[in-house]
Amino acid sequence: MNPNALPLSEDKESIKPSNFLRQIIEKDLALGTYAGRHWGGSPGDAAHHAAGPLDVQKVRMRFPPEPNGYLHIGHAKSICLNFGLARDYGGVCHLRFDDTNPEKEELEYVSGIIDAVKWLGFDWAEPGNSVSAGNDKPYQASDYFDFMYRAAKFLIEAGLAYVDEQTPDEIRHNRGDFGKPGIDSPYRALPIPHHLARFKEMAGALHADGAMVLRAKIDMASPNINLRDPAIYRIRRAHHHNTGDKWCIYPMYTFAHPIEDALEQITHSICTLEFEDQRPFYDWLLDRLSEGGLIATPHPRQYEFARLNLTYVLTSKRKLAQLVTSGQVSGWDDPRMPTIVGLRRRGYTAESLQLFAERIGVTKSDSWIDYSTLEGCLRETLDGTAPRAMAVLDPVKLVLTNWDELHGEGVLDDCTAPVHPHHPDLGKRHFKIGKEVWIERTDFEETPPKGFFRLFPGNKVRLKYGHVIECTGCTKDADGKVTEVQAVLIPDTKSGT
Repeated sequence: MNPNALPLSEDKESIKPSNFLRQIIEKDLALGTYAGRHWGGSPGDAAHHAAGPLDVQKVRMRFPPEPNGYLHIGHAKSICLNFGLARDYGGVCHLRFDDTNPEKEELEYVSGIIDAVKWLGFDWAEPGNSVSAGNDKPYQASDYFDFMYRAAKFLIEAGLAYVDEQTPDEIRHNRGDFGKPGIDSPYRALPIPHHLARFKEMAGALHADGAMVLRAKIDMASPNINLRDPAIYRIRRAHHHNTGDKWCIYPMYTFAHPIEDALEQITHSICTLEFEDQRPFYDWLLDRLSEGGLIATPHPRQYEFARLNLTYVLTSKRKLAQLVTSGQVSGWDDPRMPTIVGLRRRGYTAESLQLFAERIGVTKSDSWIDYSTLEGCLRETLDGTAPRAMAVLDPVKLVLTNWDELHGEGVLDDCTAPVHPHHPDLGKRHFKIGKEVWIERTDFEETPPKGFFRLFPGNKVRLKYGHVIECTGCTKDADGKVTEVQAVLIPDTKSGT
């Protein structure tokens, strides 16, 4: 067990999950930060939304997975967080496929993601009071490629982006490091018409993959390396599952992500802490596009929370994919996998994962959650409804030596037990007891220690839902291991009589 892991508290009333995001949303609602937003009925630019009515959704959240694998337990936390906040604050949560990397995406994963979100109990349909009521079509980042291309051209025309023909190694070297400012690209100061022409050539497939990139022109001396003219478009000839072969240039995630949020009128864009250093670029880009009249205001704000760290659990989608492709597991739904389909096949319920997400809360600092917390949430949700059963894991035979005398040879005795000990309305279950019964090996001691109240020679115990018996001895093999326990059944002591 990780010594820093957080176990499940035994005192349910004392559990008060932290969620700083609720405080942010409640403050925005109180101030009316997004009260004047318009919604054009679908994602679009500033003019599109300006033509629509006021947005009746108080908040718009989004869950934007990349369709390059099946979702795992960490995604379940994000799903419950985003859809849950939208539900609690009178809003809607968009399901958006961040399909800007055509080489790693498959339609199989799209279907798997849709199924996972629905199984967890959420949907993304616009509520009935919305101008787009009933729309339950997931959004796709690739549907915004035309606008992204337009936005990129705007940045070039405004002197805020340029095409760089340095090699990837040169770009990396000239970016500098935390103690050293970057060096301007020799292409940075070339005139705007040159960069517009080059960008058009990139889009026209006139250059090889990796030959050049489009970079934002910000500050090569910025202490935040992410603001040192980040790449925003690259050449990549790859068939896309949604747009086909229309494009041979694709936007970088850091460029696409804020634009997607803005077009969808997202209010609170929630992501994990690794994107915290990207937030200045997120804001820079949206400020520039709103100044140019391309996107509506107020624009979205990005907030970060700590990703899920669960003891003994691997949540790297790349490494999980390696387990699948190498044949170490039978598939993404192998019960040993921490994927949602794997957990579902293992027996976890949607309610247990929702409870887990609520129980662990949301913070800005990294911490480890012990796996027992997840198991405890499953136990808690199943406890009230799961039918009870009995099993023996390490069995030793118990022989009731006077059974034939009392019941007759080969006769089995009918016994009953409640389906659930705390819910008699669920009824009873029936089973039979005979001369030979299997018990746990740890339930017997030939020479018991002090305080041992189970089976030992001369002691009386009750077989659960059966008779009281008295142990008379045991049989051992040549190594001294107990192979059989003997006892006599005491008449008229059957449970319920």
